[in-house]
Amino acid sequence: MVLRIRLSRFGKKHAPFYNIVLTHARTARNSRPLEVLGTYNPIPQPPRPGDTHGRPWKDIKLDVSRARYWVGVGAQPSDTAWRLLSMVGILEPQYRISKIQGQVVKADSAAKSLIPETPITPPAEAEVTQEQKGVSTVMASKVPSREALTLLKHSIRPAVALRAQAQSRIISSAGTSLRLQAQAHPSRQTSRSTATFTHSHHAEAVSVIPTLVDTTSADFKENKREMEEVTEKLNELHSKIAQGGPQKARDKHLQRGKMLVRDRITALIDPGTPFLELSQMAGHEVYPGEDTPAAGIVTGIGTVNGVQCMVVANDSTVKGGTYYPLTVKKHLRAQAIAQENRLPCIYLVDSGGANLPHQADVFPDVNHFGRIFYNQARMSGMGIPQISVVMGPCTAGGAYIPSMSDESIIVENQGHIFLAGPPLVKAATGEVVSAEDLGGGKLHSEVSGVTDYLAVDDAHALVLARRSIGNLNWHRNQTVSVKPTFKEPLYDPKELNGIVGTNLRKQIPIHEVIARIVDGSSFSEFKPLYGSTLVTGFATIYGHPVGIVANNGILFSESSLKGAHFVQLCGKRQIPLIFLQHISGFMVGQDAEKGGIAKNGAKLVTAVSCVDVPKFTVVVGSSAGAGNYGMCGRAYSPRLLFTWPNAKTSIMGAEQLSSVMAAVGKSDPELRSRIEHESEATFGSARLWDDGIIPPEHTRRVLGMGLQMACGGQNTGVEKESKWGVFRM
Repeated sequence: MVLRIRLSRFGKKHAPFYNIVLTHARTARNSRPLEVLGTYNPIPQPPRPGDTHGRPWKDIKLDVSRARYWVGVGAQPSDTAWRLLSMVGILEPQYRISKIQGQVVKADSAAKSLIPETPITPPAEAEVTQEQKGVSTVMASKVPSREALTLLKHSIRPAVALRAQAQSRIISSAGTSLRLQAQAHPSRQTSRSTATFTHSHHAEAVSVIPTLVDTTSADFKENKREMEEVTEKLNELHSKIAQGGPQKARDKHLQRGKMLVRDRITALIDPGTPFLELSQMAGHEVYPGEDTPAAGIVTGIGTVNGVQCMVVANDSTVKGGTYYPLTVKKHLRAQAIAQENRLPCIYLVDSGGANLPHQADVFPDVNHFGRIFYNQARMSGMGIPQISVVMGPCTAGGAYIPSMSDESIIVENQGHIFLAGPPLVKAATGEVVSAEDLGGGKLHSEVSGVTDYLAVDDAHALVLARRSIGNLNWHRNQTVSVKPTFKEPLYDPKELNGIVGTNLRKQIPIHEVIARIVDGSSFSEFKPLYGSTLVTGFATIYGHPVGIVANNGILFSESSLKGAHFVQLCGKRQIPLIFLQHISGFMVGQDAEKGGIAKNGAKLVTAVSCVDVPKFTVVVGSSAGAGNYGMCGRAYSPRLLFTWPNAKTSIMGAEQLSSVMAAVGKSDPELRSRIEHESEATFGSARLWDDGIIPPEHTRRVLGMGLQMACGGQNTGVEKESKWGVFRM
């Protein structure tokens, strides 16, 4: 079938615009349009209103009987063909047009076609629909059936079927050929000249990100190989860390009838539900001569009796579960996440207290050991439940964890709570007493009342903890409207390995990254033609609406202003923000300074600082300099911050930093290699500069869990209002 379309030109000569019009079958130049489909602009500029009367018409023939079923080929389509067919709605945005011959758009012979080799010939007088090999065919008579009209409107070609209602009839068919003829209201006048009939699927179609990734290219394969090598090393490291302490300590732990820490967590959370472990790399190669896997404590978000909870579990196979400086930092980070997102806290206590050789970095300061109990008291006062399960020693200051919890459970003949253990009691008072008699489960459950429930073993204690969570009456309110259904991305997230790679000098095609994270690969880009080095727009992830801010190069004044504008929009609409970092910093130089890069960059930093919505950051490449600040780095309190294995974080590149030091007479031959090492993802994650390193293909799932955490907890229902700092205009 051949669909005849007219282009009505208006606007100035140097900036032509066209109305895309579905006409009658006749070719009269001044015939009245049957349907205005939209506006086509070959030059990406805002439309300029103008008079369409008296302008010449241009006829274009499109072989749409085949176009609906074309699939993507490697050749790049022309802008004219791509924009036109996308506008008319004939072609799905993820498909491709390969070439144009004259005025007829055809599929490339190399394309993998879904069209059957032989045409489908319908029965002569049929009035029903049929599908053969993926091709829908309408069988028509003078008055089409309701089924035929429905198929026209929703199944075959939206552009052709736009007005296939009572005023239009199907007058003939042969194979897949189809013609529309206006029958009703041929002389009806209308004052609207464009977009008279716009269907919802048009908006959805133009939002889908088309992919240009060639998985067979040499670059893709090289990127994938390098990224998989880095990811494999990371997986091996994670597996080693997950084992906990040395084999001797694990064997001793099991001989006492205890469960290993990750087995405890598995038994605690709901079967088949994920557990998002945080900061697994904490403490890795930080303390010389000391191996502290995961800093001796496991923290993460899991679902217990249908309630998302923060789990904090000591690993007594690592240095007896004692608190190193990074153990304290990790514990406090878990509490901060729980408080900000209103997650009930479950503490699985099995610790010998502070690590005494490191007492100067553990005990006295504001964010040291004592802050744990301060946070517990504050969260309990805010109505965030605190549940403790004492499964081993709970000594000195650590005794306050169960003592300050809403409910406490202790394991008989295994859990002990005391401010001073038997050796210290003997040294201080001369009293000789056993650990069980001093602070055992029976004592605290029957006599002191420190604990509320007495369990016979670990498994029993975890059952009691699940029961306590079930009794919280913890309703799951949501702060934003979530779609009940969602679509998976159209493209495989595993392709991210080949898209990004480990060479961060190369530009990352950030639209391709977004397309593999958001629902249905649909992204409504905001200000796409302005400040293009920063990509902003709206999308959904697992049904949660989000605003995405992603780097596509250096931040200029225009991109900074655009980012600040978009962040304010999301703050006003209470839409969570996702930041995708690959940034080397703000633009420098005389022209940039004259253009106000300092004040314009400050607007972005101010907006990110003040916006009162959940923020999440993923470092997909470099994170350097002030760009880290403008893109919601760790100092700007994102709810969660994750890095990819290839990521590098530093004040500037190692080469630039060593050059600066050499210029001021502080040359150091080892400086460059040291900075390279310190900028690696594992170095930063070991020091809790992030909440973990994740493989690129897990990004969507991790963000989904984070959004559920941020938007699913109890809340007061009071709309938050962002309070903005002064914007220097």
